[in-house]
Amino acid sequence: MPQNHRLYCIGDIHGRLDLLQEVHQKIASDAAAFDGIKILVYLGDYIDRGLHSKQVIDCLSENNFPEFKTVFLLGNHEQVLLEFLNNKDPSIAHEWFRFGGLPTLASYGVTVKGIPTTKDLERLRAEFKEKMPAAHLAFFERLVLNYEIGGYFFVHAGIRPKIKLHRQRPEDILWIREEFLNSDVFHGRVIVHGHSITDEPEIRHNRIGLDTGAYASGKLTCAVFEELACRFL
Repeated sequence: MPQNHRLYCIGDIHGRLDLLQEVHQKIASDAAAFDGIKILVYLGDYIDRGLHSKQVIDCLSENNFPEFKTVFLLGNHEQVLLEFLNNKDPSIAHEWFRFGGLPTLASYGVTVKGIPTTKDLERLRAEFKEKMPAAHLAFFERLVLNYEIGGYFFVHAGIRPKIKLHRQRPEDILWIREEFLNSDVFHGRVIVHGHSITDEPEIRHNRIGLDTGAYASGKLTCAVFEELACRFL
């Protein structure tokens, strides 16, 4: 991390507004006495699975840390939400519902009765579009794939080993698992990522994993990077 910089990085939130608010309080307290450049990076997957996806987006849209540079990365769950809104292929909807989309619809006040069938999809899509605030859609559409600073490269899921960072495919950045997780190759920068759940933050020489399964574990991880050190709040 460059001198006089402190970067906070939050793992996958998945609709846990309560945990996000707790972490925000910890960041505010930790950063209060720091006079340098403060950065806050969110690794994506703000929605799905937990019960308060809309409320999480409300919170993230409030500019909670105006003195920070704030970076919101795109997660695979946000990608699929956008595909559901913009594509009538029923397989996309059913994939989203399978891995947590129904609680997101419910959090926006969309009427969900049981497991939707294909004939329900157009109504759900239309109601979701109607009930989603314009500011939320703008938030989802502005999410970025990566952020790079110092010796670190921040992405949602990871990168494909042996491919230069600037040539990574969005599909890999958002979805990759085993090939990245099992690689001992140094990628030119330490990759900081979420997406793959571990009981504790995972620190290796080539990557740092921060998804501790908040929606189920009740543990939302925030890492703090400063100079050569990494610690956790």
